[in-house]
Amino acid sequence: MVAVIMKSILLLLPVASYRNDDFLAAADKLGVQVIPVADYCPQLAPAWGMHALSAVHFDYPLQASQTILEHLTAEPDAVFAVDDHGLEIAALLREKLGLPGNSVAAVGLTRDKLAFRHLLAAHGFCCPDFRHVSHDTDPAALAPALSYPVVVKARRLSASRGVVRANNAHEFFSAVHRVREIQGRVDRESQELGLVVEAFIPGQEYALEGLLTQGELKVLALFDKPDALDGPYFEETIYVTPSRLPQAMQTQIVEQVVRACRLAGLSTGPVHAEMRVNAQGVWLLEVAARSIGGLCGRMLRHTLGMSLEELLLRHALNQPLPEVTACGASGVMMIPIPKRGLYQGVDHLDAARAVPHITDIQITTEVGALLLPAPEGAGYLGFIFSQADTPQAAELALRAAHRLLAFEIQTEVPVTPI
Repeated sequence: MVAVIMKSILLLLPVASYRNDDFLAAADKLGVQVIPVADYCPQLAPAWGMHALSAVHFDYPLQASQTILEHLTAEPDAVFAVDDHGLEIAALLREKLGLPGNSVAAVGLTRDKLAFRHLLAAHGFCCPDFRHVSHDTDPAALAPALSYPVVVKARRLSASRGVVRANNAHEFFSAVHRVREIQGRVDRESQELGLVVEAFIPGQEYALEGLLTQGELKVLALFDKPDALDGPYFEETIYVTPSRLPQAMQTQIVEQVVRACRLAGLSTGPVHAEMRVNAQGVWLLEVAARSIGGLCGRMLRHTLGMSLEELLLRHALNQPLPEVTACGASGVMMIPIPKRGLYQGVDHLDAARAVPHITDIQITTEVGALLLPAPEGAGYLGFIFSQADTPQAAELALRAAHRLLAFEIQTEVPVTPI
């Protein structure tokens, strides 16, 4: 009798990620052994009796990769970061272990908004005027030289965190100080990085989800973002697929993403690209070496025949992949946080779930959690999913369900005297 050797995969699982359970469920379905690596507090984890791999410093990729290698008892067959936060660590580990994957340089370039803008400008893509704002630059001195509106961006944050539009010099001054504070709280290299300021790009926004294999891009979905994202903040809400763009424009988007991936050095694994489209063409906002965030990937299950997470693990382990099938339309709403405060609960959830074409509603926020709207926050109240015959029907169902939900948020927190 021939023994079956179980494949193993090292998963970088940030504690705050929405997607950990979905990836672990996919690994269990595939019969894959998981080597979990998490970022619980290194000071508290030993007292809690946690293994060293549960308390890795994700903010220090080189140190984190060394810690992981020191505590591995067996080499995995693949390494995968389930979220943006672990991409550079995963690239370093694959390099050290001799596993296929994107290079550290390619991952770093696509995570850095300034480096990515330089790449686009150097190779003739549609690219807005942009400049670097160093940590010691006085925004008041720079403001008169800008043509408004502009967008101020933190260099490595995602989910629209630290992105603010400014329509004049006064707003620019305020935006720089605000984004500096946001980046300073969550990126340890904030002062070295500085910020990016670029001309605002008018137009409708779209997103592409794909999978690279030896440089060849397989498109999993092209999403419409029907809500206008014109600022002052840019919190995303609705994604709907298939896109209602003309086929010629869809082809142009794919061509631009493929070209950007090639120039950046991305060759394998998931790709999530964001772009704006206007009369001048396709303007790439980002091309990231990761899949779609939050729980949004669940909307693709019916076209993939399996979860997106299972498909990604299959790809990482070089297992057969399904064909993408066209079967109606689907949508997701990332339920936006309307105001800062403590989450107290939601009413009319059953009524919202009963809306025609709604397939699921997941409230991911715990009662008592502090809510931070954009641009400080990077989370959502939850996710609404729809499936219908047409993109319009899928979109309308999301909006109808959202209108029914009544969230209770306590904005004034009582203080008990000592």
